[in-house]
Amino acid sequence: MANIAKTLAGRVHNVIQVAAKNPQLAPRFYSAAANLEFIKTEVTGEKKNVAVITLNRPKALNALCNGLMKELSTALDSFEKDKGIAAIVITGSEKAFAAGADIKEMQPNTYSQCIMGNFLNDWTRVARCQKPIIAAVNGYALGGGCELAMMCDIIYAGDKAKFAQPEIALGTIPGAGGTQRLTRVVGKSKAMEICLTGNMINAEEAEKMGLVSKVIPADKLVGEAVKLGEKIGSHSGLIVQLCKEAVNTAYETTLQEGLKFERRTFHATFSTEDRKEGMTAFVEKRPAKFSNL
Repeated sequence: MANIAKTLAGRVHNVIQVAAKNPQLAPRFYSAAANLEFIKTEVTGEKKNVAVITLNRPKALNALCNGLMKELSTALDSFEKDKGIAAIVITGSEKAFAAGADIKEMQPNTYSQCIMGNFLNDWTRVARCQKPIIAAVNGYALGGGCELAMMCDIIYAGDKAKFAQPEIALGTIPGAGGTQRLTRVVGKSKAMEICLTGNMINAEEAEKMGLVSKVIPADKLVGEAVKLGEKIGSHSGLIVQLCKEAVNTAYETTLQEGLKFERRTFHATFSTEDRKEGMTAFVEKRPAKFSNL
């Protein structure tokens, strides 16, 4: 037994040394080794460059508890640092993407606890990720689940998906962006109707109002989201990040400020090797070979 333990310890030591010498490998190692209770992770796609994070609390319809959100943040930390990952997909089950925040966990909270603990402040990791994130929403995306989807950059919905902000029926209001992101996406009147009634909208309605980009049969949803991630991954990762930042700036600032930011970012791309390679490849009528430089 002592020899076996010594051998295993040696192997672990070797893996850690390899990860230390090759930082790009470390996130994959730690992600795979993590003892995850509330999510599942995998790397997929033809080039193995799309990460899929699956919310995994089936008995609670993937209700968002603190433990789940911490695991999600940790996974995003790993995939964001992994140079081999071009895009990230977040999904749930066919029954529920996430049926809201965990009410049983939240119910005992007091006003002072919320203020002193800055409750929900650390639930915004998805919105701060530099890499593109695609929400693949099947089933219920209610309350915090709808807010989580809106933190992502693109939402694909299964044909049976349902969206809602039902907090009003619980004597509270959305607290993770429901009143803010929804208003910016669908406009004041629709956002008011959704938030003040708590009524659910289906995938077709969500697509019409611009909340989701595309509606897809439930059994093909994740596959299509991965394909989208692969398409994004075929471009320069450096330029993708700059483009994402520019779109987010439009979402958060005035038109004039956004136009100035866009123009300066466009100018900045002319200092990159990938801009030079992309235009040269176009002129030479060949595929571009981007280096993220």
